[in-house]
Amino acid sequence: MKTYLECIPCFVNQAFKTANIATNDPDKVKAVLDSVGDMIKSIPMENTPPETGNHIYQKIREITSNHDPYKEIKKAHIQEAKYLYPKLKNLIKESSDQLLTAIRIAIAGNVIDMGVDKDFNIINDIQKILKQDFAIFDYEAFKDQCNKAKSVLYIGDNAGESVFDCLLIEEMSKPTVFVVRDIPVLNDCIIDDAIDSGLGEVSEIISSGSTAPATILNLCNDDFLNRFNSADFIISKGQGNYEGLSKVDQKVFFLLKAKCKVIANDLNVKEDAIVLKGINLN
Repeated sequence: MKTYLECIPCFVNQAFKTANIATNDPDKVKAVLDSVGDMIKSIPMENTPPETGNHIYQKIREITSNHDPYKEIKKAHIQEAKYLYPKLKNLIKESSDQLLTAIRIAIAGNVIDMGVDKDFNIINDIQKILKQDFAIFDYEAFKDQCNKAKSVLYIGDNAGESVFDCLLIEEMSKPTVFVVRDIPVLNDCIIDDAIDSGLGEVSEIISSGSTAPATILNLCNDDFLNRFNSADFIISKGQGNYEGLSKVDQKVFFLLKAKCKVIANDLNVKEDAIVLKGINLN
């Protein structure tokens, strides 16, 4: 997905928010904003937003010397999600369509997004999404592909929602490789977070090699690229991964909530819509 003009103020807001979490030194926060302001002059609009985000968060790390400002926030989100896990597991067991309920819960976890300027309440969002109609609903294709697949390549997003990803992985009951970011960026999941979430018990965990807040193929390592190119069933979680992978040639199923106007417009859905979208299905 290309960068839109509406993305530019979002870059500044994200940089300001993250810099304030990373440091309490106002001079360093100002230095971050100055640097981002300089970047804006030369942002390639044909690039995906996470490619620009990669440069912004690298600059924040350099200026603040804080390489994981969301570390404690991620831990809190994971613990909250793990507290809900038994109740959600039971909810799936009692549902008439267990796979679909697990998908809805996985999407509900996608509201835990520190890259979007919105508040969230995970319990309220789960309750809403369990009843909400899908704006894009390629469920039959998803089921068919899942049934045929020998294994799953599951590309994760934020740390807290990875607990809910466990539920979907368990429900699919396929050998699964769970993919995380290479280094801390926003509240996205890295290997330590995935282990903390329990994903090591239900999947193999690997890093994509991407240092951006998304899976950007030209930033990924050879191991991930080989797995991606040979995978027979790929699930991609979240807005960032949609931005990075929406134009690839592989068959990919995107699970997300459209939390910003730009993503919603690109998908041709309303803001806050829930989406199960497959690409290259034919």
